[in-house]
Amino acid sequence: MLYIMRHGRTDWNERRKIQGRTDTHLNEDGRKMAREAALRYADIHIDRIYCSTLSRAVETAKLFVGERDIPIIYDERLVEMSFGIYEGTEKSFEITGCPINALFYDPAHYVAVEEGESMEELYARTGAFLDDIMPLVEDGMDILIIGHAAMNRSIINRIRNIPLKDFWSGSIENCQMERLI
Repeated sequence: MLYIMRHGRTDWNERRKIQGRTDTHLNEDGRKMAREAALRYADIHIDRIYCSTLSRAVETAKLFVGERDIPIIYDERLVEMSFGIYEGTEKSFEITGCPINALFYDPAHYVAVEEGESMEELYARTGAFLDDIMPLVEDGMDILIIGHAAMNRSIINRIRNIPLKDFWSGSIENCQMERLI
């Protein structure tokens, strides 16, 4: 089986700030969410967790594992999409003409903002990750990926053949686990 989960809540989530690769930490509510997810999904067998190297995902993974004997493997290819100079922007949807909003309103035509990552670059790195782990899943290993909103969507959409125009369909809430295969 292959599962995916988004990290717990951060202060930036609550303030509607664009995080991207900015290394924010879980807030107390996010830590509580991760501990609750550990209980909620305790009956799901996991052989291995692959996790983003960003602190909010790392802490989520560690809290989720708790006392269970599940190895966590950190992989740079699972970091969040880079939103370039717009990382840290608060409530971008309230800013008329803010270029980063195109990612959310029209992802099929999104052009990477300054210092940001394109959809093609995002899909290339997460696709390379999937190429590496899918043989493990096909051999019967149960794997959980812990990551971020856009990065997770690229994996989900690739597996489910969801077109780029529908990139944000069915987003995963913080600490929600979804079975992919």
